[in-house]
Amino acid sequence: MAPPKLQIALAGLGRMGKRHAVHFLNHTPRAELVAVSTPDDAEVRWAKEHLEPFGVNIHKSYESMLDHHGLQGVVIASTTDAHVDQAIKAIDADKHVLCEKPLSIGVQKSQSVIDAAERRPHLKVMCGFSRRFDASYRDAWAKMKSGLIGEPSVIRSQTCDKLDPTGAFAAYAKFSGGIFVDCSIHDIDLALWFFGQDSKVRSVVASGITAIQPDLVKYNDRDNAVGIVEFYGGKIAYFFGSRMMAAGQEDSTEIIGTKGKLTVNMQPQVNLVDIYEAGGVRREFPATYYDRFRDAFVTEANEFTAACLDGGELPLKLNGAVQALKIGSALQESLISGQKISFNEAGERIETQPV
Repeated sequence: MAPPKLQIALAGLGRMGKRHAVHFLNHTPRAELVAVSTPDDAEVRWAKEHLEPFGVNIHKSYESMLDHHGLQGVVIASTTDAHVDQAIKAIDADKHVLCEKPLSIGVQKSQSVIDAAERRPHLKVMCGFSRRFDASYRDAWAKMKSGLIGEPSVIRSQTCDKLDPTGAFAAYAKFSGGIFVDCSIHDIDLALWFFGQDSKVRSVVASGITAIQPDLVKYNDRDNAVGIVEFYGGKIAYFFGSRMMAAGQEDSTEIIGTKGKLTVNMQPQVNLVDIYEAGGVRREFPATYYDRFRDAFVTEANEFTAACLDGGELPLKLNGAVQALKIGSALQESLISGQKISFNEAGERIETQPV
């Protein structure tokens, strides 16, 4: 008899939803994509062409998808403002949940997902931070844990998107939470991973500009921003987020320790091909975040599926998503106010300081 497969459904078929659908349909052997939901007619048409021929049921209602017979888990890739409601409904329906980051742009709303998950501890509930599943970042973390670079003390990390001249970033800013909550949240999560999930923030300060997309200002956002986070215990993180790279996606990290340092993707490249031509030597960049981290998303799908089927531990804790969001939200506030924000060791804000 064939081993059982995780019966999973997907909410949302936008840019990331389509990718998750393909991953679970074609690249996650222990899972079976049985249903999807989207209220969007264009997304329904895409699903009819690409998913329905493989037996995937299509729903326009999230609630009707949750009622799919035998359903065990849900992947939530809908718009950010729907994440909390859909995650809690899935948990209350006794389904495992993999939710795209962030859980929400609000800390209290995100905490409500953790509260719901704690009421059903047998379920696997995870917020997907894709870099935790990337082979290079995992190798760097293992080398750091082995003591190779001594005590990690400084992290410098960036998420820099290729310029999209269509104005999509400005439209997305209406509900994204801002550059630190949307882009730099990955770098913040990396800092918590490498410094330790129990790291306590001492202060945050941020500054930014709108170099090329002035419409972002009306949504309290910027197209380039720098944030500095000081942690108790003598550690510091520097984050750079940008939405105007010319060559392609530039996501890189330095982990600097007391005996050395590690770098990840400091010279981005699609593959190992170098192009020699009259003007010199060059290599091609990944064009998008997904081009860089596609394999990590597939690993995420497979490890989430294995944890659900086998009862094992998830690779990351759900409360880490709220920790990262708290830091991202404070950086976004500092970006707009121009104030340095400080915290005591209990995580309570103690003062607001001019920079």
